[in-house]
Amino acid sequence: MSRTFDILSKVGDEPAFRQEIRDWLAATVPADWRRRWQAVRESELKAIVVDWLEERRKVGLATPHWPREWGGPGIPFAYQIIVYEEFARADAPELDMFTISLFHTPATLFEHGTQAQKDRYLGGITQGADIWCQGFSEPGAGSDLASLRTSARAESGHYVVNGQKIWSSAAMHADYCLLLARTDPNGPRKHDGISYFIMDMKTPGIEVRPIRQITGEAEFAEIFLDDVKIPAENLIGAEGDGWNIAQSTLSTERGLLIFGAVERLARSFELDGKEAKDGWMRDVQLRREYAAFHAELQSLRLMIRKLLIELEANPDKASPTLPTYIKLIWGPFLQRYTEFLLRAEGIDALKWQPSIPGTGHSSRLRMNDFLKSYGWTIAGGSNEIMRNIVSERILGLPRG
Repeated sequence: MSRTFDILSKVGDEPAFRQEIRDWLAATVPADWRRRWQAVRESELKAIVVDWLEERRKVGLATPHWPREWGGPGIPFAYQIIVYEEFARADAPELDMFTISLFHTPATLFEHGTQAQKDRYLGGITQGADIWCQGFSEPGAGSDLASLRTSARAESGHYVVNGQKIWSSAAMHADYCLLLARTDPNGPRKHDGISYFIMDMKTPGIEVRPIRQITGEAEFAEIFLDDVKIPAENLIGAEGDGWNIAQSTLSTERGLLIFGAVERLARSFELDGKEAKDGWMRDVQLRREYAAFHAELQSLRLMIRKLLIELEANPDKASPTLPTYIKLIWGPFLQRYTEFLLRAEGIDALKWQPSIPGTGHSSRLRMNDFLKSYGWTIAGGSNEIMRNIVSERILGLPRG
């Protein structure tokens, strides 16, 4: 007879809560999930990810970071951290396909959406399997997002949208899109005149083209918009206030998302050392390099935990600079460590294999992880832009 798990009832007793999650993961996560997920793509992959979301929903962990007013369990922040720690420790699959749905969409709608928008769209996440994507970046407007040129012209009862978006994660699977478009091309600043919309991805005039990456996979897509009509009630916030609203959307990338990624890498890092004890760990120089990486990784984990402590104490007063420093350190660290593993393990590590969805940057497929690591110095604002922010806004240096 299978055991019934009641994880949320253990809130208030951290050791019991942690053990209940650990037991549930041991009983629920298939031992061969990596092999199964690696073998499927497109609709089959979507189906298997939705099944995993449903398993999490049964025990209240589909949206562990959502407060009660969002329809979530409302567990304290310290317990949310435990959830991410235990998922990383158990090597449980990530819900990459639902990242925008679970983080960016609720953060945007609950702060800026109308009640009608919340009622209509959030139920598809909390009780269903609606996938959302993000239509922000454009060719020529990536790190410099305020330069976007996609236009939205107001007509009677709707907006007519034309333009192109790029690097939209999971757009080929998405039901809805969080879209930025320019409603006023004559604003005094390029940040002005940008508005924020909910776009139904089944609307006529939308074409989605997957982007084939260097790994051979297609996790991102281009979105082409040709006279797409968006109902006026799908405008989020006031017309022209899209830039400010987008900051709420992007702020969700601080904290738990990066915490989960780094904790997963820490688990892989430990396994790398153990598995190499009779191999490259016998080489004194490689062992020294591994030890240096260990020190860097621990310092990065401490920085993230400092950020989480600040967020728990007061989300509105957490350090505005620490996330920038973390991103500047994390991306190059990934690149250097994955390159080190290629060098240490030799020719066998150069073998290409299909990627494993749900593993982030810790698939332990050496070539795949190395190639994917370069995305972190581009996504979410390139490291060059991040350094400019540090120079101008933190150090107060003059513009060049």
